[in-house]
Amino acid sequence: MQQSAQLKMTSVEVVERPAVVATISPAPVAAQAAAILAKPALDKPPFKRPARSVTADPQRSVRPGRDRVPLGQILLEMGAVQPGDMLKALALRQRQDVRLGDILLTHGWVSETDLMAALAKQSQAAVIDLVAEPPDPRLIDTLGPELCLKEAMVPWRRIGGITLIATARPEQFTRLNAQLPPEFGPYRMALAPERDVHAALLARRQTALIRRAEIKVDPAESCRTHNERLASRLVLATTALAVVGLVVAPEVVFALLFLWAMVTLYATMGLKLIAWIAEIRGRGQDHQAAIKAATTPHPQHRLPLISIMVPLHKERDIAPRLVARLSRLNWPRELLDILLVVEETDRTTREALHGADLPRWIRVVTVPAGPIQTKPRALNYALNFCRGSVIGVYDAEDMPEPDQLHIVARRFADAGPEVACLQGILDYYNPRTNWLARCFTIEYAAWFRAMLPGLARLGLVVPLGGTTLFFRRGPLEELGGWDAHNVTEDADLGIRLARYGYRTELIPAVTHEEANCRPLPWIKQRSRWLKGYAMTWAVHMRNPAQLWHDLGPKRFFGLQILILGALSQYLLAPLLWSCWLILFGVWHPIEAILSRGMETWLLFTFVLTELINITVGAWAVRGKDHRHLIPWVPTLNFYFPLGALAGWKAIYEVISRPFYWDKTVHGVFDAEHHISAPALRSDLVAEIVAAMPGVEVAERTPLAPLID
Repeated sequence: MQQSAQLKMTSVEVVERPAVVATISPAPVAAQAAAILAKPALDKPPFKRPARSVTADPQRSVRPGRDRVPLGQILLEMGAVQPGDMLKALALRQRQDVRLGDILLTHGWVSETDLMAALAKQSQAAVIDLVAEPPDPRLIDTLGPELCLKEAMVPWRRIGGITLIATARPEQFTRLNAQLPPEFGPYRMALAPERDVHAALLARRQTALIRRAEIKVDPAESCRTHNERLASRLVLATTALAVVGLVVAPEVVFALLFLWAMVTLYATMGLKLIAWIAEIRGRGQDHQAAIKAATTPHPQHRLPLISIMVPLHKERDIAPRLVARLSRLNWPRELLDILLVVEETDRTTREALHGADLPRWIRVVTVPAGPIQTKPRALNYALNFCRGSVIGVYDAEDMPEPDQLHIVARRFADAGPEVACLQGILDYYNPRTNWLARCFTIEYAAWFRAMLPGLARLGLVVPLGGTTLFFRRGPLEELGGWDAHNVTEDADLGIRLARYGYRTELIPAVTHEEANCRPLPWIKQRSRWLKGYAMTWAVHMRNPAQLWHDLGPKRFFGLQILILGALSQYLLAPLLWSCWLILFGVWHPIEAILSRGMETWLLFTFVLTELINITVGAWAVRGKDHRHLIPWVPTLNFYFPLGALAGWKAIYEVISRPFYWDKTVHGVFDAEHHISAPALRSDLVAEIVAAMPGVEVAERTPLAPLID
């Protein structure tokens, strides 16, 4: 992207103001209202556009009638845009699901003042200064601040029985008008810049927005109704019963614990093996499908606008590294809407971003303080400010591969509407740091390249990772977004998607991040995940019959193995590991329960599970980037005991601090030398020619038919 397209940081800052209308002298308001009402209403029938791909925003409005003066023509007559820039913008508009004005603004080809003036002339509507003359908060409450943010509009005044709506998207007013409450009609349109609309809404209804972000998920499906006292009593009672049992009847209690450990071991290893086999078979089918697709013509889909939220917390010097990494994305900048989500109380990150020279396609959303401060709460709040029909999530340290968004857009376009989520592959750029980083990389490779893809192919529930996630906006909003009280909000959302009939697919889009390579931070991170898994399982098992009905038998049992089985293995693994002492002639309590033949079968089972783990791990790192890790796969035996410590820490925190977010500290390994920083945008003319091969831009881009 040209340097002129880079503007100062666009920040959606939170400013506390009284939730009342500011005192304004009646004369200016009356005069402005009279001028607005003097404009003719837009009652002309809309011009219907052809059907688009499923990735396009279903909420997007049709355009006004053909007899309106095109926006591009108005801008050219005003001298606000150079003809060459307009030609390039029109060519991009042909193949992208984005407004012409947004293309011009993103590339710095028009000023916002000139664009608003042209829109006012085209729509025959006045431009309102929402800062000088703020909207009526009572009208905001009638429509809801979330709807206002989503539609980039705000109800301004009700005068003479007419409600004036200030909008930044005049082309959508016809569709919006039909959705507004009829009791407050008729409605008349006025114009205001989007940032002014956001500022006006935040100044008056910020508290309502953040409270809504905390409770968007249904109480029956949320951790916020978690009864800490009851959970504490149950765990303490269970522990006391186990201790008493070991004293009174040690063999019986030990036998029960050992039996459960073996059942969950067989179940988890069996599921891992089946998922791996399903992924191997599926890859062969994918290869055949790719060959067939290469010879079959496909319709040209319009590229969607993609919003990506990047939650930040206590990040120092984040702006240059983050912009460099996100700039590697090979995606049109006018279709890229990146939101840096920062807590109001996080001075470290806010100071790091203050005054940063961020491009226009990156904005800062400041999340107000509240009783809880979690990543899912921040995501729910920031979702209101997203403009895209596809919503993505990255972590602060992520380094996505350049073609990732093209893979996302293509898959959403080809898949049915039931595919609501695409999960990318997480990988690590520092596997050579130390032994712990190597093991972490191997473990994640097996999880994201074998286990999760296999679960998706089997039609089972896919617990999402916390990053490189992409959603269709409609289903995400239908489910209420993320559970603000769940510390593994990603896994919980994956289960809720499955319960509502949606599917998650794995895509071959890789994101690199930093492997946790220090023992104590590793244990803290893993304990947070396991605590969230335990709370998520407890929430969804409040009504097992309903969960069975929603998921069906296969997915219900798969979920039990995936979460309850995994938790049991983390907690009871030391019990199973102790059985290896039998090989060295050390007496073990299990000898009082099992016969000699059963002990042999037990040891055979242990060897078999280790072979499965080694085989799947070696297969997952067989690629050219990580094949050097294959000799390290057998050493995972010494890596997993850290997980047992994390499991017991998680159980303690479920009782003592269920909503505590133990943040993982990143930045220990600096991988900036691995990051190439290409230009923010390839040459636009080359892009246009590539989109329309064999034809000159000037020949393919007559102005009148294409200008908004």
